[in-house]
Amino acid sequence: MKKGVYTLMITPFKSDYSLDEEAVRRMIRMQIEGGVQGVAPLGVTGENPLMDDDEKVRLVEVIVDEAKGKIEVIPDIVGVRVDKSIELMKRYADAGADAVMAYTPYLILPREEGHLDYYVQLADASPVPILLHSSKNRTGVELTADMTAKLAKHPNIVATKDGNKQLDNLAKLVYLTKDDDFLVFTSKDTTAYPTAAFGGAGVFSVVANIIPGQMSKMIGLALEGKIEEAKALHYEYFPVFEALRYETNPMPAKMALQLMGIIEGTLRPPMQRLNAKNTEAIRQMLIERGLL
Repeated sequence: MKKGVYTLMITPFKSDYSLDEEAVRRMIRMQIEGGVQGVAPLGVTGENPLMDDDEKVRLVEVIVDEAKGKIEVIPDIVGVRVDKSIELMKRYADAGADAVMAYTPYLILPREEGHLDYYVQLADASPVPILLHSSKNRTGVELTADMTAKLAKHPNIVATKDGNKQLDNLAKLVYLTKDDDFLVFTSKDTTAYPTAAFGGAGVFSVVANIIPGQMSKMIGLALEGKIEEAKALHYEYFPVFEALRYETNPMPAKMALQLMGIIEGTLRPPMQRLNAKNTEAIRQMLIERGLL
């Protein structure tokens, strides 16, 4: 797996809530042109819980077909049952996914041994590499740095996408896994630059939906050790990082892409459109940075 930027891709829907395959293809071409290392569809940003498994697999098929191997495709599993997660994982692999990412099991709040067993079973059964995905705000549980370090020893677990914004946690993850064939990514755009600067592998990015080129440049510079140049881009786009967290993800990202004419902007209920005040703030942000 490569270091760099992986876009936490939104799922374009038509006004009737069906999958907008042409918009998916536009998004992929935009990501390729922006120089990202890959896309990660079907996470929270991709409205995973609001889609059925057949829709998820079809989305992966369309992305893989359009990507043509130019970028990696790493869809997310949002599951609880091991058997169902393995089944979906294998369907993703059959559809052409390069790797699969798996959220910590949500709602049931397993203890540490349960988490470790869940991921080991996935990794043992998977024909493609597995990435860990920890986001306590979404699942109620967290893969600690020590738990992650244990899982990093598994030959088929290759990276983590960590949603903890605390830099000391990210730094500990990097330190504990420094001798393993394992990469540490942040899932927050606000911590992308510092994570890459102190030894992390990069970011799984929401903002890259709208500015893939800028994010690729910033992380590329940080990974090359050009810290001051990367920091300048971090400061320039920090307001964008924050704006795309207005209300609930992916509402602001979809509004930005709609304003840019790339997608219709439809969200499936109970998700709602961004309110008028925040929509105008997004519009002004795009105008100020030459994106509209």
